[in-house]
Amino acid sequence: MKIPIFLLVLIPLSQVILAFADSAYPSPYGIETTTSCSPSASSDDLIPIRREVYGNGRIFDITHRMTPDMPSWELEDGLGQFLWLPKSMKNGSLANNSEMKLPTHTGTHIDAPGHVYDHYFDAGFDVDTLDLQVLNGPALLVDVPRDKNLTADVMQSLHIPKGVKRVLFRTLNTDRRLMWKKAFDTSYVGFMKDGAQWLVDNTDIKLVGIDYLSVAAFDDLLPSHHVFLKSREIILVEGLKLDDVEAGLYTVHCLPLRLLGAEGSPIRCILIK
Repeated sequence: MKIPIFLLVLIPLSQVILAFADSAYPSPYGIETTTSCSPSASSDDLIPIRREVYGNGRIFDITHRMTPDMPSWELEDGLGQFLWLPKSMKNGSLANNSEMKLPTHTGTHIDAPGHVYDHYFDAGFDVDTLDLQVLNGPALLVDVPRDKNLTADVMQSLHIPKGVKRVLFRTLNTDRRLMWKKAFDTSYVGFMKDGAQWLVDNTDIKLVGIDYLSVAAFDDLLPSHHVFLKSREIILVEGLKLDDVEAGLYTVHCLPLRLLGAEGSPIRCILIK
């Protein structure tokens, strides 16, 4: 029997047990790291701690760490090298100063209206114009049926209550760990046009989050984006890391870079219980 979402959010959220191993995010420096929630080594050990959960289990980082092996749109070999150290203390520089180059729609990222509407792009509707009030506030994390794309029927079956403005959709993409695979996978789950239209017509949602590089299914890529971004009132957050976080109600905080003229931006997102 399916429990309606409006009842689900009333259920207390239990402690999350992390399933990540260190191998999920190998150190780029060739030294040991830990994903422990609390420091376990003295400062003399010089072992960096990489956390997924903070604040005694209350704060969840749902941002994918950027690595050369993470998937990138339509690439078979992953993102590749994106970070360089042109000024190194080992080579005589006064300090270490890195440089990076990467697509604005890399990893956990955000779409601005100019992403799929050229007249919005020309008018300046970039990531710097997005409403931070929409990107921060109460959010519902929901599990969707795992055997299909996000259609109108699927959206209707979730019974998303009126008044909910931010929803993060966990799909088969998370189960398949697609964001940990180097090659881009066109079989990922995403919205079909009718599913996007149903949300726009029947809910108050202003933030739509999903767990792969596009909110829209590969076979319905532009139509779904057009539906969501036409009004310039809905913000799309893509590539979320939703593993091992229980479904339910949280506070979400997502902050993009202030990139003037950019139609997308990497973003840091957290959930607070």
